[in-house]
Amino acid sequence: MKKLLFITLLALMGSTVYAQDYNTGIGLRGTFVSGLTVKHFVKEDAALEGIASFGRGGMSLKGLYEWHARAFDVEGLNWYYGAGGHIGNWNNEYPWVDGRGEFLVIGVDGIVGIEYKIQEIPISLSVDYNPSLNFTGYPGFWGYGGALSIRYTF
Repeated sequence: MKKLLFITLLALMGSTVYAQDYNTGIGLRGTFVSGLTVKHFVKEDAALEGIASFGRGGMSLKGLYEWHARAFDVEGLNWYYGAGGHIGNWNNEYPWVDGRGEFLVIGVDGIVGIEYKIQEIPISLSVDYNPSLNFTGYPGFWGYGGALSIRYTF
């Protein structure tokens, strides 16, 4: 039994060791509110991602910690999940709808996605779902956070 546990542990460790296909990626993020993205691996299977989003008359900054693992045993294809927080300043484009104007938002975020690092060129493509929960400004759950990102990697 101890041998089986040890072999299973080694196999799990081996699957995460090869999750990293690059060190840093910088690029564009297209979504309901588009922006810029920077992802940097701090460990073989973990990365920090910063997202600056622009639109709706304002901007927000988001920081995420993400865990990565190989997906479907395909080289360059990884799934990831993580959590973090955001802060932003938004101007409601339609203040006559709910009477709100400019407001500061602070909240927490989750993320789950899949990323493919193209082996022949220094480009990665990712698709993710990134829901948010605002505590201030415009409180509530925001579940429309899906996005497509393209990054130059090095």
